[in-house]
Amino acid sequence: MDYKVKDISQHAFGRQEIEIAETEMPGLMAIREQYGDSKPLAGANIMGCLHMTIQTAVLIETLVALGAKCRWSSCNIYSTQDHAAAAIAQSGTPVFAWKGMSEEEFWWCIDQTIEADGWEPNMILDDGGDLTLRMHEKYPELLKNIKGLSEETTTGVLRLEQMVEKGTLQVPAINVNDSVTKSKFDNLYGCKESLVDGIRRGTDVMMAGKVAVVAGFGDVVKEALLVYVELALVFK
Repeated sequence: MDYKVKDISQHAFGRQEIEIAETEMPGLMAIREQYGDSKPLAGANIMGCLHMTIQTAVLIETLVALGAKCRWSSCNIYSTQDHAAAAIAQSGTPVFAWKGMSEEEFWWCIDQTIEADGWEPNMILDDGGDLTLRMHEKYPELLKNIKGLSEETTTGVLRLEQMVEKGTLQVPAINVNDSVTKSKFDNLYGCKESLVDGIRRGTDVMMAGKVAVVAGFGDVVKEALLVYVELALVFK
């Protein structure tokens, strides 16, 4: 059993949600259709440390459809959607993630994406820099096989920049966070909706007419609260 999820019996529900999400992710689906036969990622052994959500499940299955092999963990102890993790595990991709992990379990799950019999990882897909840091600190002997890594978030990019300054970054890295598709689409539109949704779910209050204090004014929060509240006080 090369996975650890909260409840594998949720895989059918997860599969239904994945199929719905695919209709909202035409870019990935178009890539599958165009490159699925040629398998351009054949030989790619990808370690992923990204929020284990339904949308991430679509990404994982796209990577697999293009020929890659993946082992996955979540970059946050609370963000995993357990039915998504169950569906990916059921499909045959090793995943180690569940909502409500302890810190010890979090690092254990990351280790499982690195350690496995016959597994020789050569790519890193990271969100926040934890997997990258773990590789450098605990598994430096494996870095020689890593072709490169991609980092999605500002937090992770800052960690990479610190490593560059110290001369400790041992593999090529792609800053996905500053790409146009990430900063001007995902950050501006995707995160804008999820930010407000998170505030609503966390506070259970109506946002109309509220005064919001916005600390910082990057792409993620830009206009997000301005759309929903009467007055926003912005501190850059």
